[in-house]
Amino acid sequence: MRRSLTLIAAALLTLTLSARADQLSGAGSTFAYPIIWKWAQAYSEVDGTLVDYQSVGSSTGVNRIREKAVDFGASDKPLKPEELDRLGLGQFPIVFGGVVPVVNIAGIAPGTMRFTGAVLADIYMGKITRWSDPALKALNPDLALPDSLIAVIHRSDGSGTTFNWVSYLSKASAEWKRTLGEGNSVAWPVGSGERGNEGVSLAVQRTANAIGYVEFTYVTQAKLSYGLVQNRAGHFIAPSAASFQTAALAVDWTKTRDFYATINDSEAPEAYPIAATTFILMYRKPADAARNRAALSFFDFALGAGSEYASQLGYVPLPEPLVQQVKNYWAATFKSGS
Repeated sequence: MRRSLTLIAAALLTLTLSARADQLSGAGSTFAYPIIWKWAQAYSEVDGTLVDYQSVGSSTGVNRIREKAVDFGASDKPLKPEELDRLGLGQFPIVFGGVVPVVNIAGIAPGTMRFTGAVLADIYMGKITRWSDPALKALNPDLALPDSLIAVIHRSDGSGTTFNWVSYLSKASAEWKRTLGEGNSVAWPVGSGERGNEGVSLAVQRTANAIGYVEFTYVTQAKLSYGLVQNRAGHFIAPSAASFQTAALAVDWTKTRDFYATINDSEAPEAYPIAATTFILMYRKPADAARNRAALSFFDFALGAGSEYASQLGYVPLPEPLVQQVKNYWAATFKSGS
């Protein structure tokens, strides 16, 4: 009887493990949630593997992979190579996009309002408090901006979208860099916080005279009114796949270690200035080699056949030379990946 129970328990364990082998778990970036969700949906149809991705923000995604609670983490803030070494992690890019200022002002159509980095910094520092401020009027002489208080909305959670936003503001404003700095979160002096790109999008939609910042896909999906941002060359650039790609290709990725680079504030004349990258974090020597191989198979699909979905959603797929560099990195870094 005891032997029979042991055999039954072993059989149940085998069934559980085989079921789990057809499932992967990931967590992190809300910036990349729309494309990872689409990839997961498409991959389940061709491979049968279910990918459960939790859109919880980059900081939580990094914590989840550090705790070995998921098979992969996703972050829009790259980890430094020395931190990756300490944690035993590898890191690689999967998609490019952009962080976009969005507004809810009566009569202001998408793509008509202009911002500089310095003006955006002043709004988020509380130095510019009304839409009728002279600095905004000087940039937008043809727009009927109201004499209304600006409702500032920012992220309340640790966010790679915030990291790219404030990284750019730190480069555009010496005062921002000195007083608030960079990171996945900062000590916001004004405004109200919302969780995720989803939360900021909804808050801007519901709040008159609001400003927020979100990943570009959320702009197109929610039909938000977005602004143009002046780049280093002095051009006011619209967010688009082309302007994100220009920023991404201005980086020589072959000279990076563990792909550590940011693509905002590019010197390229046609680059959107708040472009961003989503990175995947995985263990170099995982406890479960089979699950690591399964995760790499998923991202092999994502960077290959899945690239068309990225384009459809307004992201920029990795160019072929960078895809090959990523695959070479897999072979050299994830010892169980071959």
